[in-house]
Amino acid sequence: MKNLTKFGIRIPNILLPKNIDLSTWSVIACDQYTQDADYWKEAEKLSEGKPSTLNLIFPEVYLNKGKNEEIISRIQNEMQAYINNGVFSPEEEECIYIERKTEYGRTRKGLVTAIDLETYEWKPGSKALIRATEATVPERIPPRMKIREGAALELPHIMLLADDPEDLLIGGCKKLTENEKPVYDGDLMQHSGHITGWAVKGEKAEDLIEQALAKLAEKGTDKDGSVFLFAVGDGNHSLATAKAVWEEHKKELLSQNKTEEELAESPVRYALVEIVNIYDTGLTFEPIHRVMFGFDSEELINHICKALDGTVEQVSDEDTLKALTESADSGAVYGFTYTKDGDSVYKVIRTQIKELAISRLQPVLDDFIAAKNASKEQIDYIHGSEEVLELGKKDGATGILLPPVEKESFFNTINTRGPLPRKSFSMGEASEKRFYVEARKLF
Repeated sequence: MKNLTKFGIRIPNILLPKNIDLSTWSVIACDQYTQDADYWKEAEKLSEGKPSTLNLIFPEVYLNKGKNEEIISRIQNEMQAYINNGVFSPEEEECIYIERKTEYGRTRKGLVTAIDLETYEWKPGSKALIRATEATVPERIPPRMKIREGAALELPHIMLLADDPEDLLIGGCKKLTENEKPVYDGDLMQHSGHITGWAVKGEKAEDLIEQALAKLAEKGTDKDGSVFLFAVGDGNHSLATAKAVWEEHKKELLSQNKTEEELAESPVRYALVEIVNIYDTGLTFEPIHRVMFGFDSEELINHICKALDGTVEQVSDEDTLKALTESADSGAVYGFTYTKDGDSVYKVIRTQIKELAISRLQPVLDDFIAAKNASKEQIDYIHGSEEVLELGKKDGATGILLPPVEKESFFNTINTRGPLPRKSFSMGEASEKRFYVEARKLF
């Protein structure tokens, strides 16, 4: 394990429930279905009277509903009760290799492990081993800190991305477990697919992980000597919260004159995550499109074209617009749709941009909104091109289609330009997000 610390990795002590029934134990990440209380009511109905991670998390659909303190107190009491009442099998020092089959027929592979929060930073300009991919909103951290502070357990929904075209890390762990019996296997609730997990433990496993990480670190070393090893794919605010809680706890430990060795042994210093290879074919990236309201569409398009040093071209129909936007030619192509004199208009801006397209577009949109003294409410963030095209038919609306997220340019864009704007991309559909299975003792 000592050899892994330089890569920000620590083999965690994993807790899994006894006699596991994944269909009731495991629930989806707390930051999903935040506008769908019925989803969470159905989860409550399915897991009623049974041990479930639903009792150990704070679904964000209920956040700031006036009962935060009451819910947090109940969650933390339930965590301690699960530990005291033998819900869990004895903890094991191990990672977990998982295969997640989704309802869409895709299979995503990952490795559940712990990261050292000292090696992660969400602030722009960071050269840390582990970096945020999207802008973090500091105001979202304090209410989430109250949930984690003093919690007896943590359960992970954070997903880290590895730039691993040779599939050394996850693929290597898969080979290690090919002839092993899984530690859990079952269907997930609400038609969310199937998940299987295998223990990855022992000297042979640690050697494989160390060698894979060494090669990835070499690949991720910049000219200035900094190393970019992992990017946060999902759960950035949760990881930022874990970092903030550790910083506060570290101050307390230092006031007690704790040594560096003692700091390194604090469970609060670490966070459980799932590492996924960005090139995993089961991991889909979708751009989050934009729609602007209340602006002159042609003025907006001309402003963007000038700012991005592009060229504007009008096209005949929405199928052509989508095809051109999704094409991988010499540079990013942005699509626009709006209505003029009762007719739909379709235009594209062709550019020479090689980075992720949204990293260049969003600052231009922000500047345009600011110059007009307009409200931030005049921009919306849309999943799916069809909805953008429909919204573009409304008076005063300009639909903006983003090109596909290129996995090959993802890490380089983050490294050179810093975190992307908020709502830049989505990793899969809502039901494909991480489900809670593993736990780890925290406070």
